[in-house]
Amino acid sequence: MMKKCLYLLAVLLCLNFTSKAAPGDTTWVQANNTQMPWFGSYDSSVVFPAKGKTYRNIYMIFTLGKYVCPGSPTYCGDWDYTILNYLITPDGQNLELGRLISPYANAGAPRTPWTWQQHYVYDVTDYAPLLHDSAIMRIAFSGYSGGFTGNIRFAFIEGVPDRDVLGVQRLWTGSYGYGGVPSINTHFPTITGKAPEMTKSAKMKFIVTGHGSDGNGCCEFMPHNYQVILNGGVIANTKIWRDNCGLNELYPQSGTWIYNRGNWCPGAMVYPNFHDLPGVLGGITYNVGLQFDPYSGGGSYTTEGQIFFYGGMKKTLDASIDQIIAPTNDENHFRENPICGSPIVHVKNRGIAKIDSITFQYGIKDSLVQSFTWVGSLKTFEETDVVLPPLSPLMVISGDTSTYKFTAKIVMVNGSGDADTANNTMWAKFKAAPLWPSSFKIALTTGNEAISSSSSISEKSWAIFDMNNNIVKQRTNAIINSTYNDTVSLPTGCYKLVITDSSCDGLQWWANQSSSITPGYLYVKKVIGSSVNIPMHGYTYGIGYGSAYNNDFGCSYTQYFSVNTPTAIENIYENELLIEAYPNPAKSVVNVDISGMQQVKGEIHLIDALGRVVSVTHCNDAHQQINIAGLANGVYTILFVNETSGNKLTTRLLIAK
Repeated sequence: MMKKCLYLLAVLLCLNFTSKAAPGDTTWVQANNTQMPWFGSYDSSVVFPAKGKTYRNIYMIFTLGKYVCPGSPTYCGDWDYTILNYLITPDGQNLELGRLISPYANAGAPRTPWTWQQHYVYDVTDYAPLLHDSAIMRIAFSGYSGGFTGNIRFAFIEGVPDRDVLGVQRLWTGSYGYGGVPSINTHFPTITGKAPEMTKSAKMKFIVTGHGSDGNGCCEFMPHNYQVILNGGVIANTKIWRDNCGLNELYPQSGTWIYNRGNWCPGAMVYPNFHDLPGVLGGITYNVGLQFDPYSGGGSYTTEGQIFFYGGMKKTLDASIDQIIAPTNDENHFRENPICGSPIVHVKNRGIAKIDSITFQYGIKDSLVQSFTWVGSLKTFEETDVVLPPLSPLMVISGDTSTYKFTAKIVMVNGSGDADTANNTMWAKFKAAPLWPSSFKIALTTGNEAISSSSSISEKSWAIFDMNNNIVKQRTNAIINSTYNDTVSLPTGCYKLVITDSSCDGLQWWANQSSSITPGYLYVKKVIGSSVNIPMHGYTYGIGYGSAYNNDFGCSYTQYFSVNTPTAIENIYENELLIEAYPNPAKSVVNVDISGMQQVKGEIHLIDALGRVVSVTHCNDAHQQINIAGLANGVYTILFVNETSGNKLTTRLLIAK
């Protein structure tokens, strides 16, 4: 099925992720759309555009979703399964176009309800010689329970490609045991070939993921290397490892999502490794091989190796905007959004000439456009993230729940015009960052995880940064098993709160529940009406292991927010005498906060339902923690008496263990 659109950006807008304009029509091709109830291959016949047209880019969009499994299965969309997408051509070629691993996606997790979908976008432009006329697309699902759906669509964007692809060759494919006899290397024989005439360059693509686990955790949880051998010499030595799973954009998950793995993370697409093959030119015979490190053990690697042969470059000077990282509603940039300050775009050099500078124009629809010239160095096909200067309208709209449109455009490259302007503009829909009060409280309880076995310093900390990346307030070097209550007062501006956990298991993680690790927690609260939590994007408040997803963010968490200058009325109310007790209900400890007093000095009495004073705590600070582990369940009155002024403050507390 094909559908033509004048602009790709208009169509991608309907899919609710970042969009790019096209110089001509964009042809959409629908392939697979299926439930995946069990291990196996799910094939779909597909009709691509006829051979003959040229396309600037071809994208494959794989949408992973969920369905409610029939009956009452133990697991339904709950596990990390390998999903491979293959192109099968009429002449028998079978090539893997993309790979991803499903997330731990229990419907009870906050990010993966039954309606959940995630888009994974693969640039498959290099397969252009094969993506024409009739073919078969195959989803190979390596799952032993159902609950997931797979949808594949292709976007063919007309225009001039960076270079012509003269040929595509599969080298090796398959899943093989590692560390046994015979060696895994017997499955990767040296391949001899001859580059097509007019070949100006070639590269090898190798997709590899580690699975299974022996006594050492191999191959899912143990890194190893492979070497690429060209014409008898080693040209690359590459580690098979993904070291940033604790920063997964899809979090929290209902399984062990934070563990680093053999070149994959649950819920993320698998990134291939690319290796340039120097000297592989038109008409020249070559041989290419691959060898894994020696190992004696178990586990396996799932692999696919391919070679692409290219003609000459089409453009001399060409920069493209390939992604808007912020601001955007794209779920693949969930951690980086919403923002109130500096937009971030991802750019690439698609020409022969080195790029030293790029001038951008950017802004929100119907607002003033800002300009900025980035200075750096990008060689051919190098790419980078560009952080643009703060965009003032982003702060102005903070707190507004409307949907806005951000546009970024390249207007000059190296001080002159760009050879291909068709890839210079991109836009995205986005939501604004929240508006916070000028004063608020941050309560941090650290738990018992220290930065080392010989230290009492907690691995958990937080800091607030302004838009110049200066720290304006922080809580670092906190002591384990302690609670800190900080009041933050900020002038007008845009800020980001960053919470960090050095072991990447958040302040709390469900898998630690059966261990000796005690959880921490963090609350951001209003000073006035301080029992009210300030909501944070993608953050679930809670204390202890009562909820599986409280304070669960992996390595770090970032919340952008804006602050406006408070009014005189707000300042008056900030001096109101208030007392707050939390958590409420409480089990073993209760925190008591007192605000509005210039000097806090007195006693806190806990009074039971019969009017008996069951606890007295001397209090010389606006924050006091009281041990209530020895008190019975019930409703109590908390009474604070200030010995200097005689002021009395009361609140109620429910103890429920």
